[in-house]
Amino acid sequence: MRILLIEDDSLIGDGTKAGLTKLGFNVDWFSDGKQGYHALSAAPYDAVVLDLSLPEMDGLDILAQWRKTGADIPVLILTARDALEQRVEGLRCGADDYLCKPFALTEVGARLQALIRRRYGQLQPQLRHGEVTLDPAAHTVTVGGEALAVKPRELALLELFMRNPGRVLTRTQLEEKLYSWDDDVSSNAVEVHIHHLRKKLGSDFIRTVHGVGYTLGPGG
Repeated sequence: MRILLIEDDSLIGDGTKAGLTKLGFNVDWFSDGKQGYHALSAAPYDAVVLDLSLPEMDGLDILAQWRKTGADIPVLILTARDALEQRVEGLRCGADDYLCKPFALTEVGARLQALIRRRYGQLQPQLRHGEVTLDPAAHTVTVGGEALAVKPRELALLELFMRNPGRVLTRTQLEEKLYSWDDDVSSNAVEVHIHHLRKKLGSDFIRTVHGVGYTLGPGG
């Protein structure tokens, strides 16, 4: 899942990006408020981690403008430990959740997973399709109860398909979810990952819709 991180503190921003990446998220980090505000419309993000005290554009102003224009992206606010008024104001402006600094990255990851589940209308923490079960938080995949070894990109791609059953996803959409601005993406990277997943899950698990993209096959 692709995350937009807007945080001006270089230590917190760098650590948060690195930690969330290790947890399986695809993260774009901006330290400037205005750049972060405009970034939301430049990529298909699944959630935002937003600091409140930012240069150029305040975090509450960013959030208020997003909500005013109809952006329904889940937003997790980061705020100072004693900033009760800011937390309350953030929730009033449309934030979905907040965390006080300092925070544990595992909690940030868990809260983001919960926000993303709600956005996709999925109440259970695990994703299931036929015999396949994927646990995004634990980064595990099982088939008929047996553990399956998958690489990080394969797991991210599988999660994307399983969160969008019945939907045809184009190669561009898949690339935009799997890779951040900093990644160097080869022209056939998505096809290679799909090929590997088909070898592990069966050739019909991911169907090709010729001229359009890919979608999940029958659940079995």
